[in-house]
Amino acid sequence: MSNTVLHPPERIYNLIPREEEKVQKPPRYISKFREQVKQEKQLNKTSNKTMGPAQVDMPSPDKYLLKHSKEPKLPEKKPFLYGGEGHPKKPPIPATTDYPPMGIHTKKNFVKTNAIENIMAVPRKPQPTYTDTRHGDKQLLENSGLLPKYIKKKDYGQTPDYLQQRREEVRREQEEYDNYVKERLKEGAMKQLPEEERQNILQGLKKNWDELHHQFQGLSVVTDTASKKYRKEHLEMKMKQLERDIDLMERYKIIYITNI
Repeated sequence: MSNTVLHPPERIYNLIPREEEKVQKPPRYISKFREQVKQEKQLNKTSNKTMGPAQVDMPSPDKYLLKHSKEPKLPEKKPFLYGGEGHPKKPPIPATTDYPPMGIHTKKNFVKTNAIENIMAVPRKPQPTYTDTRHGDKQLLENSGLLPKYIKKKDYGQTPDYLQQRREEVRREQEEYDNYVKERLKEGAMKQLPEEERQNILQGLKKNWDELHHQFQGLSVVTDTASKKYRKEHLEMKMKQLERDIDLMERYKIIYITNI
């Protein structure tokens, strides 16, 4: 195929000059808040043009910063006076004409009184100690753990309160469950699995597990192919499921089933 250039067919009408059509652009969008924004910008333009606010009184040259002028000042010192607030007045010094009371005698016999008090006093018991070294070092016996300290407590050997509370909660939950089961049995939606049927199911599960275990023992030791690996995993999954079912049937003696 030759490379030919295709031109449109020539017409005489194409020689007539045509007027150029000017594309009219839509008017440019101008916000109605344009003038308002300009005014607000002009008002705030020179407010912070210098350092600090625009109108600041210049400090006087006479009021320059003095040394220690910004340090906190202590209150003025006041003279200390007795009898003021918080300072009670001391008693006056006795005068030279004041004499102490003299000639007052007591009839109490201090020697006899002290002797009677010592005779009637209860002797103080020494603290029990024990010696733990050959040099005679003594330690207090109370904190050594050798005394029966805890077995003499009032609440020793009794069940703690939190265990009693937990036991009561378990008993209440069991009662609620028993009531729910009785209501469902009355409605006929549930029935109890007989013991003979439970034993038959348990024996059947164990028999199935023995068969799977026999098949598992016959597998190849080397799982070098995908099929061997899949068969081994499949048998392990079935055996685990049977073990869970056997444990469930052996653990619960009473089993309820729904009537579907």
